[in-house]
Amino acid sequence: MDAKIINPFLEAAMNVLKTMAMIEASPGKPFIKKDDTAMGDVSGIIGITGAAQGSMSISFESPCICSVVTNLFGIAIDQINDEVKDAVGEMTNMICGDARRRLEGAGISLQAGTPTVVAGKNHSITHIHTGPCLAVPFDTEKGKFVLEVAFND
Repeated sequence: MDAKIINPFLEAAMNVLKTMAMIEASPGKPFIKKDDTAMGDVSGIIGITGAAQGSMSISFESPCICSVVTNLFGIAIDQINDEVKDAVGEMTNMICGDARRRLEGAGISLQAGTPTVVAGKNHSITHIHTGPCLAVPFDTEKGKFVLEVAFND
């Protein structure tokens, strides 16, 4: 795992949540994820190609994403519904786009596909990659989310 490729995704997640939803996120200790079980109630995943091939996902616990969407829409959201799922797809796209912009500045060109959103307890996220899957948990005052980044060796 190359930190110069991974760190822009972490920075992008914190930036997008802060600028779009006014939520501060603090990263926890990264770890290598060994299974496909999502660490949240709703997840967005997006494929990445170009100078590196892999994928990025973000999984939100329900209280966290409801707080994010409440701040985005300006109306109280208390459960995962279609609007929340759409917002997760948009957040996934924005985070990946911000990371790709940061990497472009370092001379690393990446392209991304269209995000897929999955919801439900213990749902699976399948990264298509040959290298390790790095997971970074984040804390917010309204709950947790986990960003996963997996690239080919």
